[in-house]
Amino acid sequence: MTREDIIQEEAYRSFLFFWQEANTDSSSPGFGLIRDKTGDDAVHVASIASVGFGLSAIVIGVEREWITKEEGYNRTKGTLETFLHRVEHIDGFFYHFLDMRTAKRYKEYHDCASIIDTSLFINGAITSAEYFGGDIAKLVEQIYERINWQTYYNKETNQFYMGFDEKTGGFGQWDMYAEQMMQYMLGTASPSYPVPVKIYDGFERQVGTYGDYTFYHSPGGQLFTHQFSHAWFQFKGVVDKDGIDWFDNSIKATLASRQHAIDHQDSFQTWSEHSWGLTASEGPNGYHGHGTPPYHPHVDVKNDGTVAPCAAAGSIVFTPEQSKDALEHFYRNHPQLWSKYGFLDAFNLDMDSPWYSERVIGIDKGITLLMIENERSGLIWDLYMNNAIIQRAQKLLGFRTLQEV
Repeated sequence: MTREDIIQEEAYRSFLFFWQEANTDSSSPGFGLIRDKTGDDAVHVASIASVGFGLSAIVIGVEREWITKEEGYNRTKGTLETFLHRVEHIDGFFYHFLDMRTAKRYKEYHDCASIIDTSLFINGAITSAEYFGGDIAKLVEQIYERINWQTYYNKETNQFYMGFDEKTGGFGQWDMYAEQMMQYMLGTASPSYPVPVKIYDGFERQVGTYGDYTFYHSPGGQLFTHQFSHAWFQFKGVVDKDGIDWFDNSIKATLASRQHAIDHQDSFQTWSEHSWGLTASEGPNGYHGHGTPPYHPHVDVKNDGTVAPCAAAGSIVFTPEQSKDALEHFYRNHPQLWSKYGFLDAFNLDMDSPWYSERVIGIDKGITLLMIENERSGLIWDLYMNNAIIQRAQKLLGFRTLQEV
């Protein structure tokens, strides 16, 4: 296959994960729920973030003619009905992990109602609303307007809580720049339970430098933090009220991550100019956040040479040539990474024997698929940015195009 063939095959196989690893039993309370990851240890575990990416994946699947529009509509409508009527929630916020069979919280995990995962789900739902309209849009409206963003707002710190427990209340703080940018859009634009616009000033913007790249860094330097909000909101050609170009920031963060791999290839044989990509992923010793300095002083980053293909793929809109080069390298040089759902989650050559993940993870397949499509056609960006909620959020938060500056 050519390089472009490899990338488009990866997109197709990533889509297959969301289409095939879902509950397709229309009589089940959990219809439409999508697995968090493959593997016998997670057969019945769905994640709402995976569903959010999956709703956008359905739109891509229809446009690419991998499924019919009727198939996509029916799956989407049933999924949204599951979330409106059967999925457990606290003030509209869903638990991170659900039992695929029951749509109830997966109680074997110590879990809480999650604002970031709910936001990822809502982003996918908004994409569906714009694409299908009609009954789909009405379902999304009901789900979105039920969310009480004020429940997660800490007035004292002017920040969102990270989690919420019915017994203990809110805990943790979104106090630094990371993947949560979507929350400010969705929370301030809510017609029912909005949070103050000033919350956008509540998180710290820490500037750091690695090599030739100076940028606003996230606590652990994982690339997903510079990608997830960008999968839906098109920051390209836009600056915020303070003049920050977050798209350019993600370009610099990605280039710094790649340079970090190049600079330390003598320490880790997995890393090179063609083999890079540090993010949260599986590794030989479990799931960890692999990242690029500078780091927040209180964050423990466990770099051990692990590389995740989704990190390069998820940055394909920022660094198209470098990302495509990496994906071609992974395909041609590491056949052990290839599966029916495309690239497996990660690999590491720095063990006693080469280690390759045996599973894929929904959010990693999701950022891969959405960013490949955005780089190819801008489809998800166009749909999301056309939504009235997001257009209202832009005005409230003071985002402007570069031509308006």
